Amino acid sequence: MTRPSSCPPLGFGVLGCADIAWRRTAPALAADPGVRLTAFASRSPEKGRRFAERFGDAAVTDYDALLRRPDVDAVYIPLPAMLQAGWIERALTAGKHVFAEKPLSTRAADTARLFALAEERGVVLKENAMFLHHSQHTAVDRLLADGAIGQLRGFSAAFTIPPLPESNIRNHADLGAGALLDVAVYTVRAALRFLGPRLEVVGATLREADGVVRSGSALLVTPEGVPAQLTFGMEHAYRTEYALTGSTGRLRLDRAFTPPPGHQPVVDVARQDHREQISLPPDDQFARIVAAFVREVRGEAPAERAASAAESQRVAETIDALAARAVRTKAPGDVS
Repeated sequence: MTRPSSCPPLGFGVLGCADIAWRRTAPALAADPGVRLTAFASRSPEKGRRFAERFGDAAVTDYDALLRRPDVDAVYIPLPAMLQAGWIERALTAGKHVFAEKPLSTRAADTARLFALAEERGVVLKENAMFLHHSQHTAVDRLLADGAIGQLRGFSAAFTIPPLPESNIRNHADLGAGALLDVAVYTVRAALRFLGPRLEVVGATLREADGVVRSGSALLVTPEGVPAQLTFGMEHAYRTEYALTGSTGRLRLDRAFTPPPGHQPVVDVARQDHREQISLPPDDQFARIVAAFVREVRGEAPAERAASAAESQRVAETIDALAARAVRTKAPGDVS
């Protein structure tokens, strides 16, 4: 896509040089013609310089100074979960558009407050729900609409990863948010996408150690009685998939949440007397969501912006409900 000459690129600052920024998001920002990476802020000057050297002629500064820069129109924030909301608020107050990693906050009430502040300041706040922008899910929509599995009877999703080093921030209650806000959100988003926003939490379990949720499961249901069974955790073999069961068949998609750009998705459709695997084209979900953010900032996608905000708010409310309804258990040996 060619950017019109009358539309200068957005000056982007990166506030927090996290691993996800290095591997996926900063490359997507650097590749987008509507973006110019202007400045990097890190608590480690060495890490900030490393980013600046890789992604162009960008300044290296501290967090507050980055927010004061007139050449920064928008900020990407990939901070630990417990720090996100505070810096998002500062960025919005400074009049910057914000593209932030999930979760925007650790409570639905705070998420609502941040979206209200963005509206008040006339800037865009967007959560990096990148997987929803992959074209594989639109292909699943078409299969469902064409009656590939009949009437929808159920949904299931799993996102689990192997144990992380104890030094990882996800394992620290004062910084990370554990499995609930780090991986469960993917399964919740997928359920809401396919079953609609009226999903309600029926029950849940959370397994904790040292004050951190390590794994869990949840059952949600639509008003029509269609259930969603979700599994998530940071102490399992790696899984990232969802499945939809219908009156005449079942559809399954692997690598549903974290496909790399070169990955060719395959949808498995099984019926009583027939099974097929449908290959789909590769896609880059990070490039797609960056382009969507730029469109929203340009005012080209008001409906998309409103839908994105409403979706993030509904996810936050569902996570709150899940946490409130959950039966909590301690991992063996936990003394917290």
